[in-house]
Amino acid sequence: MYITALKTISPQPTYDESFFEGNHIVHSGNKYRVTEPDYTGIINPGLLRRMGKSIRIGIGAGIPLIRNRKDIDAIIIASSEGGQEESIKFLNQILDYNEGPLTPTNFIQSNPNALAGTLALMSQNNCYNITHVHKGNAFECSLTDASLLIEEGKAKTILVGNVEEISDYNFNIEVLAGKYKEKETSSENLLLSGTPGTVCGEGSCMFILEASSKDYFARIGGIEQITFPTEEELHDLVRNMLAKNNLNPTDIDAIILGYNGDSRTDFWYNNLSRRIFPGQPVNTYKNLVGEFPSSIAFAVYLGAWVISGKGSRVTGITLPGKPIRNLLIYNHYYGEQHGLILMST
Repeated sequence: MYITALKTISPQPTYDESFFEGNHIVHSGNKYRVTEPDYTGIINPGLLRRMGKSIRIGIGAGIPLIRNRKDIDAIIIASSEGGQEESIKFLNQILDYNEGPLTPTNFIQSNPNALAGTLALMSQNNCYNITHVHKGNAFECSLTDASLLIEEGKAKTILVGNVEEISDYNFNIEVLAGKYKEKETSSENLLLSGTPGTVCGEGSCMFILEASSKDYFARIGGIEQITFPTEEELHDLVRNMLAKNNLNPTDIDAIILGYNGDSRTDFWYNNLSRRIFPGQPVNTYKNLVGEFPSSIAFAVYLGAWVISGKGSRVTGITLPGKPIRNLLIYNHYYGEQHGLILMST
């Protein structure tokens, strides 16, 4: 599969791509909220007023890619927690109105699949439409779904993306569960904090994937996922993935790892890097956008720019001084769900 177009709304200024010109935002605290663009010309103001945040940023990232395109054969979205804030608003309405007549807007936007459906309606697309909600492997499942459609000849051009928003209600629950930092932490020193917990992020990344192309950002050569593995099982999965693509660990020019500053789980990245890829440049991304279930989509976005040769001014990106031919992304979600994505020229 080839990434031929991409768009992202994230906690960094990625929408206008000034992020790749050295423009970065330093975040503090434990919530990294998105930098939203001006939606003029993208979303009708009447519709915009009624959109929840996850729908808004997902439409803002997705519609520019598929507007006026009639060749989109499928829309596949990954969203573990997208629309959750609208769900809470809807449930509160049931109490506030004593189970009487409710406004339908929050209900309509409360499900994770609301974004995929809205994208289809706005682009008048009636093809394959699905949302994957597999928590920390949601985006990997979306890519796998797209890959199968292309291999079976059922699609040639697909919109694949993710969306997550920070739900204050869910955030408070996860704070009680010890998932986030207790002390004020800057994004500049997040990965060096050496303390338990991480920071919460959000965002939406959208990609046009095509079965074949001569003009593209990067090729996705492999997708793997595993749940609750031992370290040996994970390392074997990495080696087998490389072998299936006729690659050795030394053929990987750079890696992007999902370090999030949590001293309890970052050892997964340390050990994999040391044992399989000693000497290869290690890059990170959650210090830029925070932690959320489908955050690996941002790593794919970043990797596409790096492979295309346009991401050299991104904070935290270390390039080997030569063109990137093969790049491996590894991420886990709280040490439970693990995903691997191989990208190449």
